[in-house]
Amino acid sequence: MPNPWQRWRGQGSRRRIPRGPPGKEKPIAQKKPYLCWFEVLGSDDVALVGGKIASLGEMIRALKDEGIRVPDGFATTAEAFQEFLEANDLTGPMRAALHALQRSHQSLDQVGRALRRLFERTHVPEAIAAAIGQAYRELSQRSHMAEADVAVRSRATAEDLPEASFAGQQETLLTVRGEAALLEACRQCDASLFTNRAISYRQEKGFDHLDVALSVGVQKMVRADRASAGVMFSLDPETGFPHVVVMNAAWGLGENVVQGVVTPDQYPDFAGFLVEAGIDSISLNPDSLVRVKQHVAQVEKNARRD
Repeated sequence: MPNPWQRWRGQGSRRRIPRGPPGKEKPIAQKKPYLCWFEVLGSDDVALVGGKIASLGEMIRALKDEGIRVPDGFATTAEAFQEFLEANDLTGPMRAALHALQRSHQSLDQVGRALRRLFERTHVPEAIAAAIGQAYRELSQRSHMAEADVAVRSRATAEDLPEASFAGQQETLLTVRGEAALLEACRQCDASLFTNRAISYRQEKGFDHLDVALSVGVQKMVRADRASAGVMFSLDPETGFPHVVVMNAAWGLGENVVQGVVTPDQYPDFAGFLVEAGIDSISLNPDSLVRVKQHVAQVEKNARRD
């Protein structure tokens, strides 16, 4: 498994390692990354970039050699978020606002608006901005474009733990183009850690607001105007029935399906049919994913024929 600390773009902050006994090694500076490319991330990196992005990296690493194409991208890390807070002296005002909420001195709406207003007056530290800019230029080169269109998604680094799920509580911005627009999108994503919904949920689940950091995933957009997009479940999401694969898709952006903006077409496939098609597992391990992909391609072909 590749080490995500071996490939990163930009400079990281320096943390002093405690001094050992006299005569031993001298303290050294240890760097942590401000961002990592998806392909070096894995399931062990949830604390670094959040559960969704870590899983995306795991999927890319496991399936890229099997012919499944996943758009390139990178993610800022929890380290970058903490550096952002420190550079803008946000921790004290944030803690004071949250304390007022806990003491019922102010309402959730008042505190949420005050916290998000703090982020409106912030700047992205130079080192982090340089790292993001460099990575964006490389992503554009990989995409053979002067300025790539990207999706910018927020992920809490405590996301989707067994006892809590933070999915859908933070900001997503689509079709972002250019370095200046990307930096602004990252700032908006950071602020979205303090939406009213996110604040309320963390309080309900007993999370310390300042212990949860935020990662921003930046991924190349695909042409949603030429095909459909959506989601695929390895079981029935309504009943939990495990012997069916359910696909929901609609023309255009998959975000419309996820947010419930449109009513998608649904393609339920009984597992027995998939077994007949040569798919011997519905667990969606790397081998079965490749075969499911082939089956989905056949479904799309049949749909176009109809």
